[in-house]
Amino acid sequence: MPATEPRKHGLHFPATRRNREPILAVLARVLPPAGIVLEVASGSGEHAAYFAARLPGIVWQPSDRDPTLLASIAVHAHASGAPNIRPPVRLDVGDDPWPVSAAGAVVAINMLHVAPWSACLALLQGAATVLSAGGPLVLYGPFKRAGRHTAPSNDAFDRSLRGQDPSWGVRDLEAVAEAAEAANLVLDEAVAMPANNFSVVFRKGG
Repeated sequence: MPATEPRKHGLHFPATRRNREPILAVLARVLPPAGIVLEVASGSGEHAAYFAARLPGIVWQPSDRDPTLLASIAVHAHASGAPNIRPPVRLDVGDDPWPVSAAGAVVAINMLHVAPWSACLALLQGAATVLSAGGPLVLYGPFKRAGRHTAPSNDAFDRSLRGQDPSWGVRDLEAVAEAAEAANLVLDEAVAMPANNFSVVFRKGG
């Protein structure tokens, strides 16, 4: 996905402006009214800045493993002026332990299809570790349903991803849900979103 240079205004990903309002509508409904929300793989930081400013009751903790992206996140966080957004922390889902030991919710946007399956499993396990019972893990992105793509464009996107890296690709929602259940995360809902994406909400079991 193309991005501008990370100058004083930070990186900009075009898709962020297109999907932020539908994602915000889901987050406003499923996130707890207060507490820490850990965003994994925050990317440019545009989502973090936008959501934090519009969800003032929570504390938004952005993270990423890429130093360039961490710098961009910090720029957007500062520019937002939101007092409830923390400085970004370096987090690789494969780390044990994570640098954030507890959170009221975990959010990961457009991560699973640009990461190997092992990263999905690590995300699920890490989220289950930091969440309390009932806490949500919210995933956003394209998913297959019952092994099938939901649109021809997703099929083409999947083939493009696998051409870049054979370990990448659009994940099957049922496979993710099965892996989540093994980590004590129960599928709560899958919300159809614009552009053939889904917001998928899991909750930590008791």
